[in-house]
Amino acid sequence: MAESLRVASVNVNGIRAAYRKGMADWLDARDVDVLALQEVRADDSHVDELLGADWHILHAPSLTKGRAGVAIASRVAPLAHRVGLGADDAQDRIQSAGRWLEADFAFGDDTITVVSNYTHSGEAETPKQDAKWAFLDAMTERMHELSDSAHVAIVGDFNVGHRELDIKNWRGNRKKSGFLPRERAYFDRIFGARGETVQGVDDSEGTGLGWVDVGRTWAGEVEGPYTWWSNRGQAFDNDTGWRIDYHVVTPALAERVADYRVDRYPSYDARWSDHAPVVVDYRV
Repeated sequence: MAESLRVASVNVNGIRAAYRKGMADWLDARDVDVLALQEVRADDSHVDELLGADWHILHAPSLTKGRAGVAIASRVAPLAHRVGLGADDAQDRIQSAGRWLEADFAFGDDTITVVSNYTHSGEAETPKQDAKWAFLDAMTERMHELSDSAHVAIVGDFNVGHRELDIKNWRGNRKKSGFLPRERAYFDRIFGARGETVQGVDDSEGTGLGWVDVGRTWAGEVEGPYTWWSNRGQAFDNDTGWRIDYHVVTPALAERVADYRVDRYPSYDARWSDHAPVVVDYRV
């Protein structure tokens, strides 16, 4: 048995376009065990054809063709999987279509649950933001349920920069979706001490869920490392980015982190997505 489980997550911004631009070369070289994808924007047949027969593939497409979509590909077959958030007849399940996919895998003598998450991008003071609030509510409720499990990794594009360190130009984005105080307060509670009262950056109070931000824990109190850059201007070349792609894990799994990396592209022209992969090794 391998000594570690390598879990990689990336918003591919359309898997067919990503493969045309070089994603396969990255994947061939990275020795990934579990691959979580967001914004797949393809049919099952496309995903199966591009990834190939060497992978066990779970795919949860969006209800709207050509939008969203999450997938989990693994070298070993999952033990079980679940799709979506909320009750079967609830509106929040519709809001999570193509955005939330859970899979359980053997992890040494234990089980690890990997979740591919694609949170709504939102738009302040519009119905798009209302959908994001509904998703964040359903997500935190599910995280409360999952927190009783020992080894869970919720990975992917959360579309929120939690702290000022997570966005290069944070001052200019305080009223924009992705860095609204109310959004950031969800993450204050997610990463707050479990069971304790947490005061959010928006002055709200709630109960901490006790999850761990692997990226911030590993990198420390530094700017970034960023995972997404706008296509406008020289954002990538100047590293004017956002850290919105996370590995959010239970404390027991956080103790097993052996390595964390953002696979930032060597140049703008070498990018195959506007997001960079986030790769974490977990000791088995």
